[in-house]
Amino acid sequence: MATIAYLGTGLLGSGFVEAALGRGDTVTVWNRTAEKAAALTTFGARVASTPAEAVQGAERVHLVLKDDAVVEEVLAALRPGLAPETIIVDHSTTQPVLTAERAARLAGEGVKYLHCPVFIGPAAARQGQGIIMVSGPQALFDAVRPALEQQAQRVVYWGERPDLAAVYKLMGNALIIGLGALVSDVFTIGAGCDVAPPDALELLQFFNPGSMLQNRGKKMSQGDFAPSFELVMARKDVRLMLETAGSRPLAALPSIAARMDEVIAQGHGAEDYGVIARDALHR
Repeated sequence: MATIAYLGTGLLGSGFVEAALGRGDTVTVWNRTAEKAAALTTFGARVASTPAEAVQGAERVHLVLKDDAVVEEVLAALRPGLAPETIIVDHSTTQPVLTAERAARLAGEGVKYLHCPVFIGPAAARQGQGIIMVSGPQALFDAVRPALEQQAQRVVYWGERPDLAAVYKLMGNALIIGLGALVSDVFTIGAGCDVAPPDALELLQFFNPGSMLQNRGKKMSQGDFAPSFELVMARKDVRLMLETAGSRPLAALPSIAARMDEVIAQGHGAEDYGVIARDALHR
């Protein structure tokens, strides 16, 4: 059992708090919208009126906040109540460059700060499921690792480079959001021909998108664009998709078509359609 604080009690933060209280931790909470924090008193949380009050006496402080600006605002507000030995565990999804700057500044000021973004939804947080990624000082990670392993079924440490977990969080969310956008476009193509969304999902019986991503993604990452699906043929199919969708709004395919056109114009139409990633390989 531990004495901890959670600053930021939206959907995800509340899920973490409920789980911590269920494990027997003593939890003080604070949120800019006071009603969201107050709702957690039902589960046994104590509500603080300020960030500085919330962190007093805490061995760990967990931040679950909106963005970099809010993180900076809350960090400044909590500092008067922060003990030197307290570790700040920041679960917020933030800009990598700003995360690195923040970590360096706080380390120089003697503040123990570790960036720990997550792939966890509110329901999974209540169950201790999902993934926590960590980057920052090894010693801080070692100190909080047992607690993090109670929060999630998998904890991944990316090393001491302070912005690396932030980078992987954005890349992961790009996959999640991008796949959702493509599913939306699949439904839109179906709508153009009177196919209902549940019926469109029957496509998942025929192939495993995860396996396809792994196999083609590996070839793309290696710059292997030997054609198995030529870019010009893939572009033709995208044209058919756009025509079938008609005037209905699409989330991803128009941008994909535009990128394909760029790469074809550069002379790569006979290569595999994965060649649309060619510029990303040149760092």
